[in-house]
Amino acid sequence: MQNDFIEMIQPTPKLKTTKCKAIALLLRLFLQFTTPLVALVIWYMYDYFIAGASLLLSFIVIGIIRAKLRNSSIPFTQREYHYNDAGIAAWYSAKYFCTLEDIIKD
Repeated sequence: MQNDFIEMIQPTPKLKTTKCKAIALLLRLFLQFTTPLVALVIWYMYDYFIAGASLLLSFIVIGIIRAKLRNSSIPFTQREYHYNDAGIAAWYSAKYFCTLEDIIKD
């Protein structure tokens, strides 16, 4: 008889200090709003055709950055699950910018 066990997933870390929360918020805002902001700035400065091309290019670049942040911070067994920008930012800031005392593990 074969027993297949599903490993328990780790919850998204809850950040306690304001430094960690601020870093996670800035990272989240960067991931969410850089693509349309770049397109609007390019549209204002140049033309709508160039803005459309920059929108596509920035979508690809931010997608690559999001994937790199996700793969470097989320544990290997949990990479198959979907994480939004807030979750990716929380994992990344908890792993690279905050100490263990800054994180509450429930």
